[in-house]
Amino acid sequence: MPDTTALTKSTDVPAEAQTPAATDAGPAPGKPRSLWSDAWHDLRRNPLFLISMVLILLLAVMAIFPGLFTSASPRDANLAEHYLQHPKWGNFFAPDWLGYDVQGRSIYARVVYGARASITVGVVVTIAVTLTGLVIGMLAGYFGGWLDTILSRITDVFFGVPFIVGAMVILTTFEERSVWVVILSMAFLGWTSIARVARGSVITIKQADYVVAAKALGASTTRILTRHILPNAIAPVIVVATIALGGYIAAEATLSFLGIGLAEPTVSWGIDVSTAKDQLRNAPYVLVIPSVMVSITVLSFLMFGDAVRNALDPKMR
Repeated sequence: MPDTTALTKSTDVPAEAQTPAATDAGPAPGKPRSLWSDAWHDLRRNPLFLISMVLILLLAVMAIFPGLFTSASPRDANLAEHYLQHPKWGNFFAPDWLGYDVQGRSIYARVVYGARASITVGVVVTIAVTLTGLVIGMLAGYFGGWLDTILSRITDVFFGVPFIVGAMVILTTFEERSVWVVILSMAFLGWTSIARVARGSVITIKQADYVVAAKALGASTTRILTRHILPNAIAPVIVVATIALGGYIAAEATLSFLGIGLAEPTVSWGIDVSTAKDQLRNAPYVLVIPSVMVSITVLSFLMFGDAVRNALDPKMR
């Protein structure tokens, strides 16, 4: 006769006690977020970031597709009929919505088309100085020694040159000041801050355990720099670059206002401000409207940079 004692004991055990131990422990904790995913999680909930992104996207679309905003040409002039014609605020988005300038050109059309030159200069200069400063800073910080000394002294020399004054000196040597000439002159002087930030980050990161382990395993210098150093040193560089972008747009407008930056026939907000400075009393809107566009653009990128800095810097949380 079979022994039913074991069967009786097993049936007397409550069902809850027979469930696996993993069930009592609850769901496994989720995978920890990386720095970038954590930063994106914070940015999506930051109203400063959302407002700046909407403005930047609007300005980008205006710069790339100006025909979506106006059918008027920014260079068509009619002095006989449109000389300093006042704005017609009720006729939104028409060529005469914001009035006409001293040459009888539509201010609204010039505001729309002027976004292309200003944003192009700001974005391309930022990319150029970021790449240049990042390479110089990484080489100086990683190798150290005599290479660090030479690159640091070169950086100090360029850093000691006032940015606007240096750009003025360079631009005065060119007879034709196109968009690319302005970009190259500004990029030639603007990489020093990025280089200093990158050098400091690399000096800190190269002492980390995973970098030491990669060296011990025989990883090449190129692999260490691109796979271990760069991904961990790029965050502060991005913060500095995004904040500096607005400053480069303002610098381009300043140089154009002084008559040393962009020149006709290029359409630029700085050129329009320079042309309208003598009409401040008679027609202040000719000066105010492009100046407001410069301010909105610079403020948008500064807000964006501040939001990115707060998201990537743990000390700002």
